[in-house]
Amino acid sequence: MKKQLLYLLGVACAGLLSSCTQTGGLGAYDAYDRPASKPSNPNNVRVKVSTNKQMAYVLEGNKPLLVMPVSVGKASTPTPKGNYTIYSKQEYRRAQTHGYFDYGNGKYGQGYRRNKPAGTKFIGTPMPYWMEFKSAYGFHTGWMKDKPCTHGCIRMHHNVAPKFYEIVKTGTPVNIAYSQPEDATLGRNVPRPPDATPLPDFPISYMVTNKVYKRHKSPTYQ
Repeated sequence: MKKQLLYLLGVACAGLLSSCTQTGGLGAYDAYDRPASKPSNPNNVRVKVSTNKQMAYVLEGNKPLLVMPVSVGKASTPTPKGNYTIYSKQEYRRAQTHGYFDYGNGKYGQGYRRNKPAGTKFIGTPMPYWMEFKSAYGFHTGWMKDKPCTHGCIRMHHNVAPKFYEIVKTGTPVNIAYSQPEDATLGRNVPRPPDATPLPDFPISYMVTNKVYKRHKSPTYQ
């Protein structure tokens, strides 16, 4: 997880922009997407997460609205299991503990808020499309890998996250378990996005703007 945090807080070299621009340039990873449908009755929507399969199932009754791969917590920082409810939604959320230090005049540093240099402005690491189900735990956009890799949150691909955010509302129930019955059916042959390794570095001057929240495709529904 240390490497992932370094990505989020890293400064990109000037030549990076030629191959990895502010709007994407990550080839197959950026092209990944999943089909989704809007519910007839949002009150009947529920979410089931399989930590073993690293899959999330958004259901209206027995009808799948969205089936998406996710990244979950690693063994040392596992995603909590149990029954929860989405109680907070923030499209433009930023972390409160780690991020960037704005020195002014286009100069930035990075690190933990507790170490913020005097005279700088703290700007948290972006966590787009945040949907909290337990204090300090939530669904949000983030780089996805083939193996569990997070601090316990559930990461979504940036093209799929806005669909999940629109379908799921405050009050939607969430069940997180080692496995789900849907693993053998709905989740059986769902392709994952390419493993985002090595993690790309975007310039801090980009990460501190709201542009980072709009990297995704315009969401469409079936």
